[in-house]
Amino acid sequence: MGSPSFERRRSEQRAQVRRAILDATEALLLEEGEERFSIRRLVERCGYTAPTIYHHFGDKEGLIATLLDERFERLAQQLKRVPRSGDPVGYLRAMGRAFVRFGLRNPTHHRLLFAPRAQQHAPPRSALEVQEMLEQAWTELWEEGRLQSGDAAAAGQALFCLLYGLTDRRLARPEHDWSKTGIEDAIDALLRGLVAPEPAKTGRRRKEGT
Repeated sequence: MGSPSFERRRSEQRAQVRRAILDATEALLLEEGEERFSIRRLVERCGYTAPTIYHHFGDKEGLIATLLDERFERLAQQLKRVPRSGDPVGYLRAMGRAFVRFGLRNPTHHRLLFAPRAQQHAPPRSALEVQEMLEQAWTELWEEGRLQSGDAAAAGQALFCLLYGLTDRRLARPEHDWSKTGIEDAIDALLRGLVAPEPAKTGRRRKEGT
């Protein structure tokens, strides 16, 4: 049995190997797409042998799934930090801003996570958790009769498409003179179109005043 210091060094070395392989995998996927990705090309890029890669990740599918899980977890952690208040519209607005902000600060993660082929993999647990949080907010609005679209799923898809488009377009044209308030304005405009204003709560005030 090894000493604690030996085990710690071994663990650190293992983490370094996994990190190097995952980073090289991401670079190759972004450069050439999943269809052209191969373990042979990955070996050439990262310098580790095929048996080493298989030892850490099992196979090609396991490697890509691990990468997507890890990258999405980073996005999910940012979104989970958004405080949940009693205002579902404010919550959706804050989540939207956080989504775009993460994509602009992490362009490689954004491109990897939302590449067409990446969508064929089973979504990671963290992705499902975020989806549930957003669906809950839309469902609350639907139950209150405030969704003008009448469909919580359609409203959620519309918001995602807007956020993805805002992020993707800015990453594609970084030299463009983008409006400083353009992201917030676009999110607010969509929410105004999808969600009816909250009814004034006057009945209770009258009752308390009588």
